[in-house]
Amino acid sequence: MTPPTEIDKFSNWLIQRTGKCLVAGPCSVESEEQILGTAKELAQCDVTLLRGGIWKPRTRPGSFEGIGEKGLGWLKSAGRATGLPVATEVAIPAHVEQCLKEKIDVLWIGARTTTSPIAVQAIADSLAGIDIPVMIKNPMNPDLGLWIGAIERIRRTGIKRVIAVHRGFSTHIKHKYRNQPLWNIPLELRHRMPEVPILCDPSHICGRQQYIASVAQAALEIGLDGLMIESHWRPESALSDPGQQLSPAQFGELIGQVIRNSESAMAGNNRELGNLWRQVGEIDEDLSTLLSQRVSILRQIEASKTEESGISRKSWASICATRLMAAAAKQLLGNGESKPGLCVSGCPHTETRSGESRKLMLHSETNPNSDSMTAEGPA
Repeated sequence: MTPPTEIDKFSNWLIQRTGKCLVAGPCSVESEEQILGTAKELAQCDVTLLRGGIWKPRTRPGSFEGIGEKGLGWLKSAGRATGLPVATEVAIPAHVEQCLKEKIDVLWIGARTTTSPIAVQAIADSLAGIDIPVMIKNPMNPDLGLWIGAIERIRRTGIKRVIAVHRGFSTHIKHKYRNQPLWNIPLELRHRMPEVPILCDPSHICGRQQYIASVAQAALEIGLDGLMIESHWRPESALSDPGQQLSPAQFGELIGQVIRNSESAMAGNNRELGNLWRQVGEIDEDLSTLLSQRVSILRQIEASKTEESGISRKSWASICATRLMAAAAKQLLGNGESKPGLCVSGCPHTETRSGESRKLMLHSETNPNSDSMTAEGPA
């Protein structure tokens, strides 16, 4: 088995005017006029690399699935006109062949493709012996192993210019973002593969313009190496994902803001602490979402319950005991001793064993039979 090659520092082959790699361009190349107009405006914003989707793997058929091969020439021409290298997504070996024919500068492998080792290997085989940079997005699901595996497959072809792209993860929890950032995953990738540069794609994480700045800011503050942001000269008329694309003017304003802010944060030497608080914030958002769903279900139970639909005190006591024991196993209950610690919000306090918890545990053990209870507890 061919061992992975060493990674070239991308500062050696990608010009970064701001100290960060900035990839920008439309979700989809739609016309020659559109990609050229967008590129000319972005060229004024210190962009490192011009992106544009040619083949769009949409979730359902019938939506715009990309302009196809003819768009490669438009993309390359826009790059020449502005002095920018260009990048596009490939999903099958035929895409690789067509991109090489048109001398596309950088390829990227999308999240849906990264999810399939067979698809990634087919692309890797088509790249054997070819020296071209490849960006690899994380898989749709939060599986670090798949992401690392895709990177390794590309590296084993001999390609040294590899970049990972964090674009968030699809989970069962409804969230304000289209894809949850789950920052611990790109941070763990950095820990395991410190030689691989990582960009963040806040456009696909957020799904909406109004969240992009804060996610981009977070990415730079935790030390990622740059950003990949969708930008269209007329976002409102975009044929794909109009809600998450910025105009070039908006892009330029955002970059100026987040670069300044991230430099201030790094100067404060608080990156590690900021990473931990950011993870706490993510967990808090998930908890509030789950609690909201729980309340909604309880209200449905309340609306539908009858006298016969209540549960017995014995059953309710058993539920309480089971859940309290699960909480105790996860060290969420006090141990009876008073000691300094942190509450769930992170504020200093003194931990004590909950008297109410002890009462519920005692009740479940000593009073298993009693009158009927409602689904929410004692009537």
